[in-house]
Amino acid sequence: MQVKVGNVRGGTVGLTAGTALLAAVMSGCAGSSGADGKGRSDSPAKAEATTGAAAGTAASAGTIGAAGSACELPVSFDIAKHWKAKGIDAGAEMSKASKGSDSLSGDLAEAFLRQGPVTTACEIDAKPAGNIGFLRVWTGKPGDADARTVLREFLAAEDNVSEEKYHSFRTAAGVAGVEVEYLYTSKLLEETKKETALAVGTPDGPVVLHLGGMDTAEHEEMRPAYELAKRTLRVR
Repeated sequence: MQVKVGNVRGGTVGLTAGTALLAAVMSGCAGSSGADGKGRSDSPAKAEATTGAAAGTAASAGTIGAAGSACELPVSFDIAKHWKAKGIDAGAEMSKASKGSDSLSGDLAEAFLRQGPVTTACEIDAKPAGNIGFLRVWTGKPGDADARTVLREFLAAEDNVSEEKYHSFRTAAGVAGVEVEYLYTSKLLEETKKETALAVGTPDGPVVLHLGGMDTAEHEEMRPAYELAKRTLRVR
């Protein structure tokens, strides 16, 4: 879970930034006391996801990105079984927050919804699959910046990152992009955990996919869902 000024990304974007902040804190705790007392769920979906993680694969539950799907995006990709996608209208959310009674609401909405050159467009929740974390999709405006520059600016807007490792990739569909694996340290929680993100360019602007997680263990268990999205990524 992450709660910090400038990049508050622990949970679903709510109707107001204030309630979203509460949701962020609560989402990191919800489901954190499983039957083993170590914050792990023993649900069938979690067992299935863990088996998939061990095998490095994730079963597809369909494709998002096209018009009429849960999230309409400049790209399309498969989401993993049991994961739930939700589209986010960042512009509408920030406009709503800016009309609130205090400036803090607007600041928090900005922290939730914008990171560097991109804004949140979709979040895919792993909780139905038994994990605590999200695969988030961020989109930007068309411009001259290449995928590596966009990704570097995305990370530059996230404080307390280290050990960044960038590399290029190309999908079977011919989509070229840049990926980064790094460590994020929460000063609030005094924890360090692994995160992963990728960026690709499209005629409609850059797209960033980011995988976090409550901790490194959750991140690794969710990684097959991220790899599924990356492997099936297509520019629409």
